[in-house]
Amino acid sequence: MITQNSISELQHHMMQFAENTGLIGNSHQPDRYLWTDAFAVCNFLELYRQTGNREFLDLGIRLIDQVHAILGSHRLEDDRKGWISGLDEEKGKSHPTRGGLRIGKDLSERKYSEPYDADLEWDRDGQYYHYLTKWMHALNRVSRATNDRKYNYWAIELAKAVHPKFTYIPEGGGSRRMYWKMSIDLSYPLVTSMGHHDPLDGLVTYLETQSISNLDPDPAFPDLKQEITDMEEICKGREWATHDPLGLGGLLVDSFRLAQLVEMENINYKYLLHDTLEDSGMGLSFYTKTNHLNISANYRLAFRELGLAIGLKAIARMEDFMKDHFDLFSPQNVWELQIESLKEYVNLISLIERFWLIPANQQSESWKQHVNINQVMLGTCLAPDGFLLI
Repeated sequence: MITQNSISELQHHMMQFAENTGLIGNSHQPDRYLWTDAFAVCNFLELYRQTGNREFLDLGIRLIDQVHAILGSHRLEDDRKGWISGLDEEKGKSHPTRGGLRIGKDLSERKYSEPYDADLEWDRDGQYYHYLTKWMHALNRVSRATNDRKYNYWAIELAKAVHPKFTYIPEGGGSRRMYWKMSIDLSYPLVTSMGHHDPLDGLVTYLETQSISNLDPDPAFPDLKQEITDMEEICKGREWATHDPLGLGGLLVDSFRLAQLVEMENINYKYLLHDTLEDSGMGLSFYTKTNHLNISANYRLAFRELGLAIGLKAIARMEDFMKDHFDLFSPQNVWELQIESLKEYVNLISLIERFWLIPANQQSESWKQHVNINQVMLGTCLAPDGFLLI
């Protein structure tokens, strides 16, 4: 249950975030970062839903416009100027996602001729697939909240732009694979390995994007059938278990989104849902053995733990959803057993949430070094429906 205190805390953190990153006020150049901003858009939508205050919806829309203007364009210090799609200024505004979106990292991307440095790569710009899917989700949520189809169209255009660049068939043949990180203009990979959950995240996000489009079909909107087929191919036979808290949280969130899509689109992904729930339980069992939540704040990363807590909050919502749609989820006893096994870990939510609500822990260096993403992820954890629901 979301309390009034949670909403007040969410509002506090989101208004601080808005000021700190230049979304409001004129104190400095806006500082945009795609992952954080995707969650922030969903948080503003939740504040609007909970309070009815139009200001929060307007902030979410303003944030989208800033992200597209800044992360859809080349860096200020880059010799290249304008939209990364190569479109002229007017067309770029109408199609701001057609070239993808930059991450928003501090350092310029690694040039094609530069040697790879694993440590330095974390701080360099480019495009991350799993950040792009978060942005597609945020656009879809705004499309539903405003009944404005252009946001869903931008999500479709983003998927169309990045999918053929991130996915590929190896030169020697074999199954389709994905790159983890691409250059700003999507012309070469910066990290060639494949993100553990990127194929699943892509499949679920494409299905969501298509389902929103299907609510009011428009022949002018391209479909994502081929992209969905490609992702199904990459997902086949994969194992999803991980002991990384942020990855675990994402796996649980994708599971809940899959359950919602089964109802929305009457699609048969229950086999995949069974696997993601099974592997979530396995990963949680691994994670709880690490004893990581007992160390001091300076040695912990709040946003990664809060990502897990957000995923854990999806469990109760998933249980209620499956009970409300029991005809779609049969045999019921199989799902009940899986959900019951996952509920053993929901006590982690309060451990994580309470710890990072303590003011002293928000004064730790680990919190302050990542203050924007930490504030936004804590806000999502306190009132997660803006992010969790399709």
